[in-house]
Amino acid sequence: MYQDVLLHINGKWRAALGGKTLPILNPATEESIGTLARAETADLDEALAAAAKGFAAWRQVSAYERSKIMRKAAELVRERREAIATLMTEEQGKPLAEARLEVGVSADVIDWFAEEGRRAYGRVIPARAAGVYQLSVREPVGVVAGFTPWNFPVSQAVRKVSAALAAGCAFILKGPEETPASCAALVRAFVDAGLPDGVLNLVYGVPAEISEYLIPHPVVRKISFTGSTAVGKHLAAMAGANMKRATMELGGHAPAIIFSDADLDAAAKVLSGAKFRNAGQVCVAPTRFLVQDAVYEPFLEKFTAAAQAIKLGNGLDAGTTMGPLANDRRVAAMEAFVGDAVQKGAVVKTGGKRSGNKGYFFEPTVLTEIPPEARVLHEEPFGPLALFLPFTRFEDAVAEANRLPYGLAAYAYTGSASTAAYLGPAIESGMVSINHQGLALPETPFGGVKDSGYGSEGGAEGLEPYLVTKFITQASL
Repeated sequence: MYQDVLLHINGKWRAALGGKTLPILNPATEESIGTLARAETADLDEALAAAAKGFAAWRQVSAYERSKIMRKAAELVRERREAIATLMTEEQGKPLAEARLEVGVSADVIDWFAEEGRRAYGRVIPARAAGVYQLSVREPVGVVAGFTPWNFPVSQAVRKVSAALAAGCAFILKGPEETPASCAALVRAFVDAGLPDGVLNLVYGVPAEISEYLIPHPVVRKISFTGSTAVGKHLAAMAGANMKRATMELGGHAPAIIFSDADLDAAAKVLSGAKFRNAGQVCVAPTRFLVQDAVYEPFLEKFTAAAQAIKLGNGLDAGTTMGPLANDRRVAAMEAFVGDAVQKGAVVKTGGKRSGNKGYFFEPTVLTEIPPEARVLHEEPFGPLALFLPFTRFEDAVAEANRLPYGLAAYAYTGSASTAAYLGPAIESGMVSINHQGLALPETPFGGVKDSGYGSEGGAEGLEPYLVTKFITQASL
């Protein structure tokens, strides 16, 4: 049963002090399913005070004890997986199977950082004189403000929260207003696991109002943001102006390169699944399909067949393999991208339009013969649009892959070990996956370069931004 969503501040679930709320819609039906509390300055002040107090206590808890609480939170997430996944599908739209997978992987992320936090070692530096000790120690950075998106409301939040808590930081999470209940369920698992009051606070509201208040605030020492490049640049500038550490996981426009010696069946199966997962609303989704001339037509046919086999529908319905877009703005964006490309000469191989007149459904779409000036070749579509472009030489594929300012993820399929060896270093991307879908595991780094951001949110690298290094030297008397 979907319930109204509250703020969580200083260990208590409560309404906003001003009593304001925002509506929550089911994207499959366009119907209101609840409301969420809208935080304002007074709520944020309380969250900041709570986080400061929570940090003072949490940083004193040993990494061993922090790990036990986090492991308990992971167990609770697994126990509640079905309930959390159902909430997510209702508010976000993705098929229930995808929501279950997201929740399960999120529990694994908690476990990973629970253990990694126990291994945030310092070091002893050999001294130049007898009786001198030189220590490099790691300390938590302080109170963190995290801003997370609606496309993966649990897994995007859990990376930030888990790394910060494992390091000994306190956290103010600005959750996604369109998908708040599943994110709140994640916070509830940490609270129920025994997290002290004030260590993890959850707020919702008008995003710009919250970010512009929290980022400059002296209590906040670091920010972490996942979202669009445009917003990320604005927040990064604000963080820089206030000398705040920042991790930015921003937009992408991932190339997928299919060479003539690739296993076409495997490539079509894996890449179509990756493209249309979550209705294409995935920052690392393959978007530009660069296919070598000799296999362009056969691969296009295999991929198109996979797209046409997708069952579009309500994510709670059995058999649905792709749900609606998250909101009406995404539908309008898809229509604009397709309309612009077709007007300039592109061909719609399949899909290309809204499906039905209720819910934010858009057909899985394949575009070919796309002219260079089409908007969709330059702007992140963030939807179920697959763009097909032929290439002849290795150098041509690399040039197109690196053409855009984005550099988050890239994919390639080839039967040649030599081609694969050259390709990895040649692609300007934070992540490159060759011959399989190998991104976003808890133990591996996740992040981009260029306009796709900076910093990592997975693996051992994901803990680093939440720690500061202190040098201590002491001479014996």
